[in-house]
Amino acid sequence: MQVTLISEITCPECGFKSEEEMPVDACQFFYQCNNCKVVLKPKQGDCCVFCSYGTHKCPPLQTNKSCC
Repeated sequence: MQVTLISEITCPECGFKSEEEMPVDACQFFYQCNNCKVVLKPKQGDCCVFCSYGTHKCPPLQTNKSCC
């Protein structure tokens, strides 16, 4: 299975979108928007900001492994 490492993350505060590379061996719990500078945290039930605000789930979930 091919794992996508680039995800477009969308800030829920200002709508700014940015393509970011996801870590393959860790969850990213915080992400600062490049536009409005708000710090994003995962939504309840999600393991990382990419699972909450990205176009692709994090690499561990893409390969059906547990995350964090």
